[in-house]
Amino acid sequence: MTSKDAAQQHEDRLNSGSSASGMGSWLWHRAKPYTPPWIVTGAVGLTGAGANTLWGESAWAGVGLTLASVGLTAATWWAGKSTGQQRRLHSAITVAAGASWFTASALSGPLTGPLPDLYLMGGATLALSWNIRQVMRSSAPEGSGESADKGLLEKVGLARTKLRDVRVEPNRVTVPYELPAGELTNEDVAKALPRIASALDVPTTAIRVQHDPDSARRGQFVIVPEDMLKTPTIWPGPYAPGESVAVPLRLGIYDDGSDLVLPLLDAIHLLVMGMTGSGKTEGAVDLLLEIFSRKDVVVWLADAAKAGQDFQPLVPALDWAALDTPSAGAMVAAVQAVIPARTAWLRDHSYRAWEPAAAQTQTNPAHSCAAAGACGCPGMPYLLAWFEEAAKLLRELGDDVFTGIAQEARSAGVSLVVSMQRASGYQLSTDTRASLPAAMCFGVRGDDAAFALPEEVLDAGANPAAWGNKRKGYVYLVSAGVEEDLYANPARTFWTGPPAEGSYERMARYVVEHFAPVRAEIDAVTAGAAAKVAGELFTNRRARAGVGAPAAAAPSVQEHLVLDEDGQDDGDGLELEHDGVDLSAELPSVEHDAALPPAKPSPEEARELLEEMVTMLAEAGPGVVAVRDLYPYLEQIGRDRSWVSKQMKKLAEDGRLAATGEEGVYRLVPVLAAA
Repeated sequence: MTSKDAAQQHEDRLNSGSSASGMGSWLWHRAKPYTPPWIVTGAVGLTGAGANTLWGESAWAGVGLTLASVGLTAATWWAGKSTGQQRRLHSAITVAAGASWFTASALSGPLTGPLPDLYLMGGATLALSWNIRQVMRSSAPEGSGESADKGLLEKVGLARTKLRDVRVEPNRVTVPYELPAGELTNEDVAKALPRIASALDVPTTAIRVQHDPDSARRGQFVIVPEDMLKTPTIWPGPYAPGESVAVPLRLGIYDDGSDLVLPLLDAIHLLVMGMTGSGKTEGAVDLLLEIFSRKDVVVWLADAAKAGQDFQPLVPALDWAALDTPSAGAMVAAVQAVIPARTAWLRDHSYRAWEPAAAQTQTNPAHSCAAAGACGCPGMPYLLAWFEEAAKLLRELGDDVFTGIAQEARSAGVSLVVSMQRASGYQLSTDTRASLPAAMCFGVRGDDAAFALPEEVLDAGANPAAWGNKRKGYVYLVSAGVEEDLYANPARTFWTGPPAEGSYERMARYVVEHFAPVRAEIDAVTAGAAAKVAGELFTNRRARAGVGAPAAAAPSVQEHLVLDEDGQDDGDGLELEHDGVDLSAELPSVEHDAALPPAKPSPEEARELLEEMVTMLAEAGPGVVAVRDLYPYLEQIGRDRSWVSKQMKKLAEDGRLAATGEEGVYRLVPVLAAA
């Protein structure tokens, strides 16, 4: 009944006659829906009295009536299986009480002992309980005989599923569930996800399920009704500049706003897959921009299919850019050759696997190849071998070309990245795929995602086929070191801006030039093994890629603890000091006699130098500058980390810098840019 009909009926009642007969008719009309329980109670009393006349002297009748009572109660319980638990229990109790009184009345008489009192009190109580239930049900909003969530779950095939405490967060609803024991499993929930999305009128990627690893029938639904990734996020700059590659790489954001990070040393090897236009290349750029700001990693990249077209601004930061088929093939052979050489070096220096300390000069006697004391050997940086558009290489060299590399490279400090538009068993051997434990899957067609993402992640709601190439940069990341609950969460990689504006080129130039002194040079062990198998293709690699030789070797990077003016640790841990490095020709210089150490700038001069450097770094980069970006210039400024941090905060308080959401990172404002 609609609210309009109810209002009209109420108006008719008010306008009806007020005679005694009219009032009686109205009361009878209102009472009729509640009379059935009382009619049944009266019928039980009359039939109980009549049954006593027939079976009062029969012992066999007592047995039959008792069995009939038990059977009728059991049938009521069984018939109520599809109803709610309360209704089922209420019905069974009512039938059991009525059948018990009827049996006792038939055998001993309705007026014997307490039977009359039980009939009057018990019968009235049961009839009233059904009336109360009816009143409560009719007073609720129409259609609310069962809750909306129960009705929805019945529609999608999950009837009798219990929903627990719902947790509501901004743009995120978490609903724990418990399936009926022995009837449904978590696999049924995974199959029902598309129907649930349809019932809620949200995209299939907006709902996923997180199974309880300790139960086959428990878990939780996670619903994200609004796509917060529609607006791309501009690349905010390096996540951990000057740090080790062991620190995770930040590539984008998840749909809940948290960082999308790849722990490369946990991932080991990575499969990157996505159709044309899905944003796969943008994700690769984000990863490389992070890598090139780290201090202990060397990158080899092969792109024979497109001759490095998408990576030209980054080529100067690559140790080896193989941009034709012969060079790419040589790179595969070189990676295979350097693995045993690197493994032997690590073994001789007592490393069970590569770790950041292996990239430093070996001054620790515990990691020495000498018979006694520290050996002082140069370190061995981590090696990332990236094969872009690998399908062409696989066609020419065979689908198992990466198998040995993937299986043996882990302990040698080598990571393999295989990037392709469509991975399948026809292109990539199953042994190689099994050896690529991590995956980044962008938009794909049809069932292609099954080769990149584990079955349990697809069952949890991951569906990159729903994006195709319509959601550029949308990605699922599966890797060791990443919380399993995030595997089925959509994320989006950072954006480097429209190609026409040259934003990508500016960001690439900033990273390539600014972090050149930080990046490691290839070690002699790796270079020697590669040169033996690749020959001129390796030794002349920079000229073949159209890049000149580096002007000078990168200086050593020393780590020391930053102390404040009181000689105490300022709490920021390790700081990078680059001795004797001129990071940019545009940097302001302080003239001094070459024979004497430079004079320490006055406080006013130091502040002016700081402001000039902040402006230069922000304009050369993505518009932001962090306190850590000024590490290489501390000697020139003549101040320590604590002083620089305080001055940056003061600039922000004065409105010349704008604070960002990240600690120690500030955005350049127009006032400062124009100053």
